[in-house]
Amino acid sequence: MPSLADLPEITTDLFINGEVHTTDDRLQVVDPADGVSVVGYAAAASAKQAEQAVAAAHRAFPAWAARTPAERAELITAALAPLEADRPATAEVLTRENGKIRMESFIDSIVFAHRFGLATGLVDEVDRAVELAGPPTDLRISYLPLGVVTIIVPFNWPLAILAASLPQALLAGNTVVVKPPPSCPLATTRTVQQVAALLPPGVLNVVTGADAEIGGALIQDDRVKKVCFTGSPGGGKRIMAMASESLTRVALELGGNDPALVLADAVLDDDAFQKLYSGTFDSTGQICMAAKRIYVHRSRYDEVVEGLSAALSGVRLGHGLDEGVNMGPLHSPKQKEYVQELVEASRAAGFEVREFGEAAPGADTTRGNFLRPSLVLDPSDDARIVVEEQFGPTIPILPFDDDEDAIARANDTWSGLCSSVWTADRDRAAAVGARLRTGYTFVNSHGAGVLDERAPFGGFDGSGMGREMGIEGIREFMDTHSVGLPPR
Repeated sequence: MPSLADLPEITTDLFINGEVHTTDDRLQVVDPADGVSVVGYAAAASAKQAEQAVAAAHRAFPAWAARTPAERAELITAALAPLEADRPATAEVLTRENGKIRMESFIDSIVFAHRFGLATGLVDEVDRAVELAGPPTDLRISYLPLGVVTIIVPFNWPLAILAASLPQALLAGNTVVVKPPPSCPLATTRTVQQVAALLPPGVLNVVTGADAEIGGALIQDDRVKKVCFTGSPGGGKRIMAMASESLTRVALELGGNDPALVLADAVLDDDAFQKLYSGTFDSTGQICMAAKRIYVHRSRYDEVVEGLSAALSGVRLGHGLDEGVNMGPLHSPKQKEYVQELVEASRAAGFEVREFGEAAPGADTTRGNFLRPSLVLDPSDDARIVVEEQFGPTIPILPFDDDEDAIARANDTWSGLCSSVWTADRDRAAAVGARLRTGYTFVNSHGAGVLDERAPFGGFDGSGMGREMGIEGIREFMDTHSVGLPPR
């Protein structure tokens, strides 16, 4: 790879009502691998420009909603066509601004298109009415789009996460304003603009900028009927408070402290350890549905520790565009400091911490946001590393004595996004999984790479509210209208 300084800078603008809008102010985007190389600049929208995007979406809504779902699906599918040829460039930009390895960035772009395909495959279900014969009335229940939707995108898997709500919103007949993450806006903005340019003006708009500057315009405008946010619990609470001023609906995906339960009869071969590694450490641990706590039956504890240690020994840190690198930096200095703090607090409390991996040949990991992955062994249940979501390359491994103990400790948390059960017994997996208070339970695997995307996705409790994907995800962007007719 050429030096970071030799790579071209990327510039993106706003896209409102089918037109490119420039700004005098710009957001500087820096490569997390060294903390200084400028990847590019994104337009910093003003509150007025954000309001213009909402107004454009509001004007476009009646005509878009009047189209049939099949017509909308046809236009959406055609708008995705140019993305495939641009995928290598998109992956390179995303790696440079995000920090994850090129293959993960490539997958991010693939999943974006794939999730659109899943949504449009449900076109026949979108506005299918329910009819109930009387008495007392012949009832017809139909589904109608809400209006303007704001989607606020996180940094970690921006394209894939956007596509968990954007195609559903559009297919249901809504118009959309997308706000990419300020620290990582370039690849998402380029992708959304390419799609938006092939849809009717105003149906899809993208504005980049500082949260404090444009957040109010995108959330509190009375014309916005729903806000979708993926991010931290603190951010979700702020979004919800702002949206309450106009009684705007919200869908919040706020991460989770996801438990993996390795039962006594689990099959623990090389494949299982690779799956457990991927479900925990992909994207440097910065995935909302990654395993965050591993509970292991005491009889298998040493086996799991050694198996994961062997998998982690192959980690090679470096820039995500370089050959031989399989783990990049954390996205921000703040997140690196937070994860380091959790690890050091574990050491200070007397828990054993094992660190793994090394710099890839030629890689300089002394700069940027690099952090070696680690395991924290047998911490107490009230340790910060257990109670808090790490969102980084470290995880506690805790022994348990029976299934009841494991289930109770797994459920003793603030959140409930995902979980996993590892066992050779299918019925046992179903029984244990049914008692875990999470929105999705994996069996003998864990993480985004093995998620069945036909299922509605979302969490319990502090993990947020609402569901993405599946027909339930489309219904999230629709309201019911009931007509009671005199019986025939």
